[in-house]
Amino acid sequence: MNKMKKVLLSMLFVGVASLANAQKNEVTEAKNSYILLAANVSKPLADNLKILHDGLAHTDKAIVHEKSKNMPEAWSYRAMLASRIALIDTLDIANSIANQKIAEEAIEKGTAVDTKGAEKDHFADAKANIDLAVRNRGVIAYRKKDYQAAFDAFNEVIKRNPNDTLMYVNAGVMAKELKNYPEVVKNFKKAIELNHAESYGLYTDAITTTLSQLKDTTAALTLIQDAATKYPDSVTFIGFQTDIYMKKGDEAKSQEFLNKLIEKSPTNAAYRIIMGDVFFKKATDLQDKRNKVDTKNKKEFADLGTQMMSQLDKATPYYKAALEIDPKNADALDKLKSIYFFKDDKTNLAAIQKQIDALK
Repeated sequence: MNKMKKVLLSMLFVGVASLANAQKNEVTEAKNSYILLAANVSKPLADNLKILHDGLAHTDKAIVHEKSKNMPEAWSYRAMLASRIALIDTLDIANSIANQKIAEEAIEKGTAVDTKGAEKDHFADAKANIDLAVRNRGVIAYRKKDYQAAFDAFNEVIKRNPNDTLMYVNAGVMAKELKNYPEVVKNFKKAIELNHAESYGLYTDAITTTLSQLKDTTAALTLIQDAATKYPDSVTFIGFQTDIYMKKGDEAKSQEFLNKLIEKSPTNAAYRIIMGDVFFKKATDLQDKRNKVDTKNKKEFADLGTQMMSQLDKATPYYKAALEIDPKNADALDKLKSIYFFKDDKTNLAAIQKQIDALK
């Protein structure tokens, strides 16, 4: 009887050992599937997906058995196989996402049991596959004009890699398509903060969006000042500041920034004309005010006339300077004609009219 027990126990031990080896063989088969994939990359997608799913099925068995569930390789190959499916299956997005989740779980659990870091490179490869899979889904969605799905995908990549400047730009572009303007500005500002190569254009876009869509002049001015500090030689951002202060009616600030524009672009006639217009507008406002004065109030009428002429005198040199740069500038000619008419300067009026006629 004792002999029989020993035989039965021996058979039992052999059976357990065989089962454990069988589970380890599942890991080996999963490895073989991954190796086989490398040799068949040129095959159709369906064939490669079958190889990957077959390999993943082997890991399904390995990760549930006591003898192999704590093997780092069981999890690392599961992560690599599932992440590869997520990456290459661009036709079935649901399958791609499902396998991404399998890979993420495998990375988490596998990293926990891989105390010696033997499989860290494989886990890193799996993470890289997932990142690429999410990026690809964003691009695919964009090409299909599914801007919300693309926006979500690019934001998912950002969560995985907060320093990926390209993804902030992509997310900003998708937000613009969705008319989600706060997200446009937020993403472009982050890309600028991370020194994206196209920061100049991103500043311009963010400023324009803040002004035209969000109607937030204060936030726009902060952006403009940052941009002007980063790009001190750019007239674009000085131009933005000029425009804002002109709309606000802040003449002192308008003139300050216009002078900067003229200094940086001395051959640009437009800036001279804009500066002239600052004074010309003040003159026309005074003229409108004078027209409403009771003719009996001769002193007020005369004072307003004097103030008007003073503003026209200030405007004149800028229009003349514009004509020196561009003798055929119709805007400058027209403004000077008006000034000489107001001042009853027949000689200069005739000369300007002659230049205007020549243009016609």
